[in-house]
Amino acid sequence: MDAIWAIGLMTGTVLDGNIDIALIRTDGVEIQEFGPWTLAPYPVALGPILREAMEKARDWAFEGPEPAIFAQAEDALTRAQSAAVIAFLADYNLSPKDIGVVGFHGQTMLHRAPTASRVGQTRQLGDGKLMADLVGATVAYDFRSADMKAGGQGAPLAASYHVALMRRLGQQANAAVLNLGGVSNITWWNGDTMVAFDTGPANAPLNDWMRRHGLGDMDRDGALAATGTVDEERLGRLLQHPYLSAPSPKSLDRNDFTATMADGLSVADGAATLTAFTAGAVGKALDLLPQRPNQLILCGGGRRNPTLVAAIRQRAGVEPVLAEAVGWRGDAVEAECFAFLAVRALRGLPISFPLTTGVKTPMTGGRIAQPA
Repeated sequence: MDAIWAIGLMTGTVLDGNIDIALIRTDGVEIQEFGPWTLAPYPVALGPILREAMEKARDWAFEGPEPAIFAQAEDALTRAQSAAVIAFLADYNLSPKDIGVVGFHGQTMLHRAPTASRVGQTRQLGDGKLMADLVGATVAYDFRSADMKAGGQGAPLAASYHVALMRRLGQQANAAVLNLGGVSNITWWNGDTMVAFDTGPANAPLNDWMRRHGLGDMDRDGALAATGTVDEERLGRLLQHPYLSAPSPKSLDRNDFTATMADGLSVADGAATLTAFTAGAVGKALDLLPQRPNQLILCGGGRRNPTLVAAIRQRAGVEPVLAEAVGWRGDAVEAECFAFLAVRALRGLPISFPLTTGVKTPMTGGRIAQPA
């Protein structure tokens, strides 16, 4: 199959106000070339709409009709991301005709993992047909629903792209990629077998803790956590959560682990304890892998937090390597991933697997929308 240029879009559950946009050329198996990427800020008015929609989603919990704000948020989000794609194309003198497909992840509102008695459910806001019409390009979207209807976890989906990146590095044995977004997920690969699952929270509880105390959207550079003292007794209790020792495949919603884990602590000690919990959860995840990795490559926003990276080194018992140290674009990996998955969806290649989401056999996913 010939390689095509694909744009990937990602906005994480941390709601950092940015749209990650990345262009790659791929056949859905190998990465042929990396194009430009950018972080495009959302319109200021969109943030409060998305936060309100996420709050309503927690109350809704897949029971009864969807919250009315979903329709408003989905339209606003789709139009904002479409405008960002159009501006991105203009900035790099590209036409929609140069793009084979746009991978539109959308904004996750709620994710409920399957249990022994029911299939899971997921809801991402994003109108793929509207984007296709606005941008004038083919759009792949709704990547998770088919997997969940087939009994899978619906997450993580990044494994096949992480493996493509590792293969490009020449990695063939016992390496892993850890994505530190709102939730943390890991992909392990030994040159043959691929295993992936959500390890626990990453940035979401800490970001919410900072917002709750009026200290901004994040603990920038881990500065506050670095001044605090970890409540080791509390941390020990938190690390006994059954999710952390459960076998994979497994996945999380953003709200499965929250800032309430630090309730009653000082602001600094709470930040330190939440940071240590993310790192400790990574350590427990490494123990669940077929083999502890020789190399753990960090991507996602959490890699920019040196206090978190140091905590992973100490509490997970591994030497983390930042994505940039191996030549990757750490802030672009997730967007690149959905460009890659869009090409796989377009060509009917699998995007989820028994050892990543738990589906019985490898399966493709995503819906394809063509412009009018």
